[in-house]
Amino acid sequence: MTPPPDHPLILRPRIGVLLVNLGTPDAPDTRSVRRYLGEFLSDRRVVEIPALLWQPILRGIILNTRPAKSAHAYGLVWRDDGSPLAAITREQSQALQGAFGPDVVVDYAMRYGNPALGDRLKALKAQGCERILIAPLYPQYCAATTATANDVAFATLTAMRWQPALRTLPPYHDDPAYIGALKASVEASLAALDFEPEAVIASFHGMPKRTLELGDPYHCHCQKTARLLSEAMGRELLVTFQSRFGPAKWLEPATDLTLEELAAKGIKRVAIFAPGFSADCLETLEELSIRGRESFVEAGGTHFAYLPCLNASDVGIAMLQTILRRELAGWADAA
Repeated sequence: MTPPPDHPLILRPRIGVLLVNLGTPDAPDTRSVRRYLGEFLSDRRVVEIPALLWQPILRGIILNTRPAKSAHAYGLVWRDDGSPLAAITREQSQALQGAFGPDVVVDYAMRYGNPALGDRLKALKAQGCERILIAPLYPQYCAATTATANDVAFATLTAMRWQPALRTLPPYHDDPAYIGALKASVEASLAALDFEPEAVIASFHGMPKRTLELGDPYHCHCQKTARLLSEAMGRELLVTFQSRFGPAKWLEPATDLTLEELAAKGIKRVAIFAPGFSADCLETLEELSIRGRESFVEAGGTHFAYLPCLNASDVGIAMLQTILRRELAGWADAA
């Protein structure tokens, strides 16, 4: 049937995969960081204090003091092609382009900052993607990461007349492909060191302890990842949690305190990695690799190594292909 001349253009149906990571400021300067933190810390999934109590603190104190310090930290790790997190997530999407067939488009987005999740979701629909897999790259499920990314995706649909069908990537904290990729990456990094670590630390991003008590499975997912990886590697791993913020009780043990305690006990050689991060970012490159090293050495340690995330490595991309292809079953193989 030939459509009338004024019929809207109908594109060939395609499938979209949208990789999603947490977010980043647009530049390592105070203004950009203030804008980013304002968005991030206003998310009710991230800070669960009632807005009437929290917003005066955020606007009156935090956004007037923290951005300059954070901007300096971002400046220490900023790359020529931008924020490490955004640049690496872009590399991951580029490496996956074409991996699922010619009719599957792979893109990437940030939950906070740019490229914005809602904008990229709309862009995929504009390219003819009638089915889209939203893929938050958080191995361990947390309401403050996975859920808030999905929230934005679903909210974006409310403004669409012609909505695409959506799927969301489930947590993959215990997936054999993920554990296998971590094992290969960590062991290769350890083998490249010029010293033998006395302790190997798996540092996960911290969350308020209250989130566990409210039913968030994040802590359990982190512990299971570490246990499975420890068993696969045949060596003990110390589990810690980093990035404490504010006066609330956070998941323990704390990464920074653990590093100091290990050095004080006479453990001089340490390696640390961050299995909960799919891409290196401020929390790994500055908080662990720079500040973690400084605190460990100041406490008496002599050898410190930060082991990189999976990033866009061969084993990391192969792992993403495996888990994403599984979630595309019935879509991509029928396209």
